[in-house]
Amino acid sequence: MRNRTRPNPDAGAPIGVFDSGIGGLTVVRALRRRLPGESIVYFGDPARSPYGTKSADTILRFAVEDAGFLLSRGVKLVIVACHSASSSALPELERRLPVPVLGVVEPGARAAVRATKSNRIAVIGTSATIASGAYERAIRRLRRKVEIIAKPTPLFVPLVEEGWLDNDIAEAVARRYLAGLAEEGVDTLLLGCTHFPLLARVIGRVLGPGVALVDSAEQTAATAEELLAGQRLLNSGGAVRHRFYLSDLAPSFQTVGERFLGEQMGDVVRASVGDVPEARVSRSRPPVPRRVRRTSRVKR
Repeated sequence: MRNRTRPNPDAGAPIGVFDSGIGGLTVVRALRRRLPGESIVYFGDPARSPYGTKSADTILRFAVEDAGFLLSRGVKLVIVACHSASSSALPELERRLPVPVLGVVEPGARAAVRATKSNRIAVIGTSATIASGAYERAIRRLRRKVEIIAKPTPLFVPLVEEGWLDNDIAEAVARRYLAGLAEEGVDTLLLGCTHFPLLARVIGRVLGPGVALVDSAEQTAATAEELLAGQRLLNSGGAVRHRFYLSDLAPSFQTVGERFLGEQMGDVVRASVGDVPEARVSRSRPPVPRRVRRTSRVKR
């Protein structure tokens, strides 16, 4: 995240998190553990998921619309919990938005570099994340002498969205994608998608105990805490309220979403970003989104 002069948000405002689906709830879980005094607004976009198979231009458009939704809810920080959007759209979001923006690529790279002993790191992610080369660049900024093996694993996302987390199909797909990594001397696997931690059991079984699995969620939450503290934006009191919005509500959402979150979610609101216009690129004036249309509510 770049440091630049921005309008000073209210410290009591919520943190905003968006993802292409429900995988970003792993980041919400880490935030709730690390920053229990902060309110959170989450927007997931399963109606247009997966982002990782889309073009860079489309991912940017979706990311701007998602961020606009969060701005319309008055957030003080936007966390791009989608690795595909972090890889493709983060610099543009940093330039456009009037609040700080934090992605998941840099925190994940730091965690992987700390974990490796052999200096052989594998990265898995969506096709867009891997094609962007964002993780390789981030890791090599931290440690130049490191071998990186990057593998797209696009079928992992629909497996998770369907709730197929630890069955024969998930294991067969994991073996097809990950065969040979341990034999190549890889000792660290960076899970370059917020969906992938829910496949950790089957991935760990395929790779064996000699390969550490790195999830960027915890490091992202730690970075968010540092950022808010540095800008005096940590909430010092008041009621905490978490709000969850989705562009579509699949029948399995509540069950799978609560696995990501690690607890019950309560009310979930279906929302459309259709009324939030794509922001114009402007160095002097950030986008001002219109109100977002809410269409239905699901109650636990």
